[in-house]
Amino acid sequence: MSRVPLKNIKGVIPALVTCFDKNDDYDEGRQRKVTSYLIDRGVHGLYLTGSTGEGFLMTPDERKKVVEDVIDEVKGRVPVIVHVGAIGTKISIDLAKHAEKSGADAISSVPPFYWKFSEPQMFNYYRDISGAVGIPMVVYNIALAGAVGFNFIKTLATIEGVQGIKYTLTSKFEIMRIKEEIGRDFVVYSGADEMAMTGLSFGADGIIGSFYNMIPEPFLDIYKAIQAGDLKTAQEKQRIANAIILYTLDRGFQVGIKAGMNWMGVDAGYCREPFGRFDRETEERYHAEFRQLKAKLGVKGIPFLDKL
Repeated sequence: MSRVPLKNIKGVIPALVTCFDKNDDYDEGRQRKVTSYLIDRGVHGLYLTGSTGEGFLMTPDERKKVVEDVIDEVKGRVPVIVHVGAIGTKISIDLAKHAEKSGADAISSVPPFYWKFSEPQMFNYYRDISGAVGIPMVVYNIALAGAVGFNFIKTLATIEGVQGIKYTLTSKFEIMRIKEEIGRDFVVYSGADEMAMTGLSFGADGIIGSFYNMIPEPFLDIYKAIQAGDLKTAQEKQRIANAIILYTLDRGFQVGIKAGMNWMGVDAGYCREPFGRFDRETEERYHAEFRQLKAKLGVKGIPFLDKL
């Protein structure tokens, strides 16, 4: 059974990057250091082998290795949710069973994708995976994998074991509907980094996102501010975070996050192909542009900016 009930897994949860070396191989040493760095920064949990973690670019055995290493490094300091999504149910069940055995607190999955699966087929996918383990399932609703509608979310919530959703869409008003129509105990994680404040203010229990690897500080501040009812502070921290996010998105999302972490002295390695990597000239230009942004923002206390 779950070490931490899903309803108690709240707050700021990075969708953890997976570290690869320059030969495209998984790098355990880097992975362990990044894991502990983020826990030391005060994050409230970790979400493994999802989109940001380049899970779909890894073999099942590689995904399992990442899960084992991270959970071993965490040593119970924060809860861990493992993304087990794959096109085939059999693969996802195998990954889910491994996650449970390794000590994960919950699993998560995008809907099966590529082929246009019907709602009954997707229902069976979640039912079969959830039925194979004794830890909670968090449905992952994201446009990249074919977002599902609100009524189908309500249907999925009837599956025993489905206890929450990672909601990575911009229509945040549905977070409030989920809480009202499915129930307050159905856990909702807001998954759009640029709208973390909105998701939390609409009732999300926590936020799971990519940029919490590189800039966890403003998001930790947003979470605290919303908890305290301080919308003004939350809005200002979101403004700063969004300026950094938009700069990074314009220059390459996955590659940009790892480059930014490396500048802080947090060696997250490389992205796996076909994401590519910056050549020296591109990275130097990118670095210089961020120094200009730092001067424009005029803020301190964010290691990413302080160390530029």
